[in-house]
Amino acid sequence: MIPISDKIADYLTDLFGAESVAHYSKYLEDDPATYLRSNSIKTNRDEVQKDLLSNYGIITEKLSEISDALKVVGDKTFIGKTLEHSIGEYYIQSLSSMIPPIVLNPQPTDKILDLCSAPGSKTTQIAALMQNKGTLLVNEIQLDRLKTLVFNLERMNVVNAGVIHSKGEILSRFFQNHFDKILVDAPCSGLGIMQKKNEVSNWWTKEKAEQLSELQYRLLLSALKMVKVGGEIVYSTCTLSVEENEFVIDKLLQKFPIKLLPITLPVHAHDAFIKLHDLSLDKSLHNAKRIVPWEVNSEGFFVVKILKEDEIEVENPAERKRHPFTFLPARKISKQLDLLADIFEIQKNVFDRYKYLQKGNDIFFVTEDWNEENLMMFERIGTKFANLDKYGNFILHTQAAEILQNEIHKNIVELPSNDELKKYLDGGTLKKEFPFKGQAVVKFRNKILGTGGISVEGLKSRYPRSKRTQEIEY
Repeated sequence: MIPISDKIADYLTDLFGAESVAHYSKYLEDDPATYLRSNSIKTNRDEVQKDLLSNYGIITEKLSEISDALKVVGDKTFIGKTLEHSIGEYYIQSLSSMIPPIVLNPQPTDKILDLCSAPGSKTTQIAALMQNKGTLLVNEIQLDRLKTLVFNLERMNVVNAGVIHSKGEILSRFFQNHFDKILVDAPCSGLGIMQKKNEVSNWWTKEKAEQLSELQYRLLLSALKMVKVGGEIVYSTCTLSVEENEFVIDKLLQKFPIKLLPITLPVHAHDAFIKLHDLSLDKSLHNAKRIVPWEVNSEGFFVVKILKEDEIEVENPAERKRHPFTFLPARKISKQLDLLADIFEIQKNVFDRYKYLQKGNDIFFVTEDWNEENLMMFERIGTKFANLDKYGNFILHTQAAEILQNEIHKNIVELPSNDELKKYLDGGTLKKEFPFKGQAVVKFRNKILGTGGISVEGLKSRYPRSKRTQEIEY
């Protein structure tokens, strides 16, 4: 454990008092609490709690303040290695990290942007709060983090999101007065997450916090241009510094027609500063909240909700150019959908809940009420539905099987043992006879894992390569 640096100690003492350094140091020495968020897209908290206990002996307790949250109170050695984690029934997420999406209060009818999305904890939480409906756009600038974001969107079965790869501070050139709500969970100096990123102590300085505040301000300005008048922005950081929090919001309040809305958090929090030594800030900053890590046994966070009250000047819109997706008219794919309906005994009207897109030989699907006309900005839209075979038929993808799990009633294979489960998840072939041939959906413990193809050779796994890298305790 790297001790708190003198620069951080001096800063915390000046801001919170001398005892804060001792409190933070003790908190960093202790084993931090582990929290989970059950994925309401796929399951519920009761089922996750029961499965973790019965299958792995992992003991959790419910948090009354947050409906989907569980705290691990027993051995957590295998909490990231369970089958349930692998197939997206829960997300390992700090308690404080769950707060900004709750404050955003996304609804299924909203058009929402998550401006700085990766790795996807808050993004997938927003999708769940939207009931996997409506229009969710998620943006990430770093390519490696973008891949992690897509992986987590797939793992958690999100089907209402379009993914964008852009600088957040220039995204307003493409979307103006467009969104009902925006989350700006901004890059920050991480002073509130030293228990997770202990290396912060090696490089943190007040000057670096000030440099980051310039980016945070530009991101918020971009968000202000993109949200509709009457729309709301939630700004959050996982740092404790006033330079990246109060000062950024105070600067916006001085320049733009916005106001800060009162919020109530489901954890203990303090009002933001409105006076620091001889410096007075906008009095409405008392509506912003700061979560202190050693007081909640979780990460330090700053959260504020901003209402855009009037128009602000926007630049000329830019032309959108990116990867080509094409919406598929229902009549064009009706035969392929009918064939899948027969194979898996799916009611045909189930397919009417979605829109379908094509990119090469990949067929994607997105929730039916997803509403974006210009598709050129997106790296991907929705999630994979099927692949085209050489005859033009749809081969159902694992992602679709998981999302449609309650609608599939035929051609289901239940794996009887951990050995067969491992072989399937590794992409192998189960060499034995089955009562049917062709496309199949594969289950274990009555949970749909994905798809496969059955021939005279046996069942060939179609579990995606991207998911085979996960370490699972059998």
